[in-house]
Amino acid sequence: MELEILYRDKYIIAVNKPSGLLVHKSMIDRHEKLYAMKILRDQIGQWVYPLHRLDKPTSGVLLFALSSEIAKEFSLLFKKHSFQKSYIAIVRGYTDEKGVIDHPLKEKLDKISDKQANKNKEAQEAITYYERLQTVELDFALGRYDTVRYSLVKLLPKTGRKHQLRRHMKHISHHILGDTKYGRGEHNKLMRKEFGVNRMFLHADSIEFKHPFICKEIKIDAPIDENFEKIYSFFGWEESF
Repeated sequence: MELEILYRDKYIIAVNKPSGLLVHKSMIDRHEKLYAMKILRDQIGQWVYPLHRLDKPTSGVLLFALSSEIAKEFSLLFKKHSFQKSYIAIVRGYTDEKGVIDHPLKEKLDKISDKQANKNKEAQEAITYYERLQTVELDFALGRYDTVRYSLVKLLPKTGRKHQLRRHMKHISHHILGDTKYGRGEHNKLMRKEFGVNRMFLHADSIEFKHPFICKEIKIDAPIDENFEKIYSFFGWEESF
């Protein structure tokens, strides 16, 4: 297996992470033999250091540093929120044209890796901007409705809490399709039954930042995969992101 390389210089490398692939080895998924860090290390023949994380079911732009020293420099940028990440998602219902979700989130702790963490920590500030790009109504009866409605949205997180986008979209009752943790099971089943697609429809489509070593504004884009494209096409949407 090889990863699609989106950008590379002598300091960093960016890949298009597929949905279903871990970023690094995890105690939570001990059975998993493949993860992005290992695949990329073998692919380019050198150690790589992840600069941020994407959930296993999320696809899209993933950045790595090519040394631990470079990783430390970039980590300062992330702490200062100097990166602008953009995501696209397909969600249930028609969202507002645009809006801001300002909803603090309690830290999500893993039972294994976060055993020693403070379970009484207060909820942290979490802010997400969103914009509706397209909508569709389909003739599939579901529950008490004769049709289903979906929106394609662009999501711009201003904070980086665990599962923030997934939890925020659930909070406003526009759950992300294919999300087995925070989504709606009946809609996920519909995607599998009618379209044969089994993935979460959340994709990190771009990241922008000022490169601290070459002093240039960098924007890295990641194309959607064939499963996302399949749904996108069936819904009759024109590319708008």
